[in-house]
Amino acid sequence: MQKPILLILRRLMPFLLGAAAALALPPSNLWWLLFLVLPSVLHFWSKQASKGLTKQFFFGWLFGLGYFLVALHWIGYAFFVDAEADLWMMPFAVGGLSAVLSIYWGLAFMMGSLLVKRGHPSWLALPLCLGIAEWLRGILFSGFPWAVWGQMVDGMGGVSQFASVVGMVGLTFCILLWAAAPLGIWRDQGPRRAVAIIVLASLPVIFAWGEWRLAQNPTQYVSDVMLRLVQPNINQSDKWRNGNARAIYDQLLQMTAAPSSTGKPITHIIWPESSVPFLIDESAPGRAELAAVLKPNQILLAGAVRRDSATPDAKYFTSILMFDHNSDVISHYDKFHLVPGGEFLPLEWALAPLGFRRLVSLPESFTPGDGPKTIAVPGAGWAGFSVCYEAIFPGAVAGTDRRPNWLVNVTNDGWFGTSTGPYQHLAMLRLRTIERGVPAARAANTGISAVIDPLGRMTFNSQLNTIGSFDLALPKEMGETVYVEIGSILFTILIGTLFLVGDYLKQY
Repeated sequence: MQKPILLILRRLMPFLLGAAAALALPPSNLWWLLFLVLPSVLHFWSKQASKGLTKQFFFGWLFGLGYFLVALHWIGYAFFVDAEADLWMMPFAVGGLSAVLSIYWGLAFMMGSLLVKRGHPSWLALPLCLGIAEWLRGILFSGFPWAVWGQMVDGMGGVSQFASVVGMVGLTFCILLWAAAPLGIWRDQGPRRAVAIIVLASLPVIFAWGEWRLAQNPTQYVSDVMLRLVQPNINQSDKWRNGNARAIYDQLLQMTAAPSSTGKPITHIIWPESSVPFLIDESAPGRAELAAVLKPNQILLAGAVRRDSATPDAKYFTSILMFDHNSDVISHYDKFHLVPGGEFLPLEWALAPLGFRRLVSLPESFTPGDGPKTIAVPGAGWAGFSVCYEAIFPGAVAGTDRRPNWLVNVTNDGWFGTSTGPYQHLAMLRLRTIERGVPAARAANTGISAVIDPLGRMTFNSQLNTIGSFDLALPKEMGETVYVEIGSILFTILIGTLFLVGDYLKQY
């Protein structure tokens, strides 16, 4: 009879392995752990092969629960901003979200077990089903592709360049296959082992290609654009406190008006998300003060709350307002992919009576805009705009009608302190630049502000919880990537190929 402690550890093994897998994400980037974790998961999972689908589901769900609790623990930091009112909701938000997302993994293990029963190699079946589950997690019910396995390339050097071919979702399939292949090499024979060897051998080949691509394409810069990223570092608990608006605005104006640190004229200034705690476009005195500090031909891209007072219910948007040097709003972008629980409350009819509320305090939920969009920026071509959370979605950072020359992302990660959240958020924007072959500029309230070239290299990144206005050149874009041109076709081919190869190998 097994000792109770050993029995508990055995039951918790998938949970513990899932927690370990999450350490492959930024900023720890321990991607090599995957080559220990996934073969171990497959080993323990194979012992469940004769058991029912319910146990298969629970095994995968438990694996996912450990993963998501570690990967998404940073969400809990937001509930400490107003702890007296919000802290009680933290276990429901972090634990509940992790439990729901784990359902995708539970279903993937169920489907994988059915493929194994058909004769597919387990090391091939599970990556196929888990990769599909991660893809669906990013698109169903508004989607939440945070911490998908494709983001683990952040610490894998040249491998990240493969995003220009297959995108983040394609990289998820690749990483799952690479991590599972050693089990096939060790345990299988004949053609099954040969396929596993080929799969694993593709990893160093893609790494070498990516390093070559980086070496062949040094960063080049646009000659007549000089950016200023403004990072005011306003504590989230102070941002909306009565009486602080004047001091916050004075700080932003001062940082905007400061002399150029490079000696070159500043052409475009970017303020972070919700930079000012008032409706700046509706404030005549505020706009007059702004006009006094902006220089001729300067453009300000300001993250701000906007109200559409023309509608009967005065809808609110979280936006990027484009001001000319006279402080006239010449264009705007409204965030369309809102944060569940932050900017709107899902199932509000059921949760509000129980005391749940949005973390962002407004009389009503924000209204989604009609994005994504690519917008003309005077003096800097066309830019794909995104606010905060939208940068995690490959299709949400620019419109489809015109290719952008660069990406603009404004965010306020001050909710999450010095947790892993800001680092993972930045890593996802880096993937967006590689996927599209265009640079990005990111202004963050508390950091990490950054300029990223079209191969995902950061030409500058600030430190968290620091104040600064950073004057930086804008990198040039590259040509259209394979991912943008035929990425969806390659994705379909990849899924079909994995299934056909697994079906072929069942005879061996």
